[in-house]
Amino acid sequence: MSIYRMLSCSAFIPFVLATSGCGDGGVQEVREWMDETRKQTVVAVPKLSEPKKFTPFVYAVKDDLDPYNPVKLSIALAKLKPNTGTGLQPDLERRREPLEAYPLDTLKMVGTLEKPGLNYALIQVEKSVFQAKVGQYIGQNFGMITKITDAEVEIKEIVRDAAGEWTERKATLELQENSK
Repeated sequence: MSIYRMLSCSAFIPFVLATSGCGDGGVQEVREWMDETRKQTVVAVPKLSEPKKFTPFVYAVKDDLDPYNPVKLSIALAKLKPNTGTGLQPDLERRREPLEAYPLDTLKMVGTLEKPGLNYALIQVEKSVFQAKVGQYIGQNFGMITKITDAEVEIKEIVRDAAGEWTERKATLELQENSK
């Protein structure tokens, strides 16, 4: 009989466990509370205020000269300073030479050429080669060739300093040898 009781107890235990989960466990009370709260709650959406009117700003100073322009600064400093200049000034009325159209950093000395009584420097710009002699102008800063040797061309440039005065500065073009 003990086996019969064990079998009957083992069949009864799953039934008891399955039916114990059938109760609502207080869920009905929670549903009733939620329904009541929904009925009592009033939805209040605040009215949005009118958007601010946008008025575009017109920047009228964009066509004026830049206040940080170095040319403007040098002119203003020159006006403030008493005229203590050295009298050095480039000849702005003379006719420009072809090599004055290029900055010095784009020019290359590629050789020299000797003719009776005259030395010429061969100056390459892009794919063109020019002959230049002492006294010719070169570069965009009123540069004049002062000396030509086999290794370099010496140039005296006349430029404006920060105070607006003309000053001399030396520059050189060194021989650029072909490296193949």
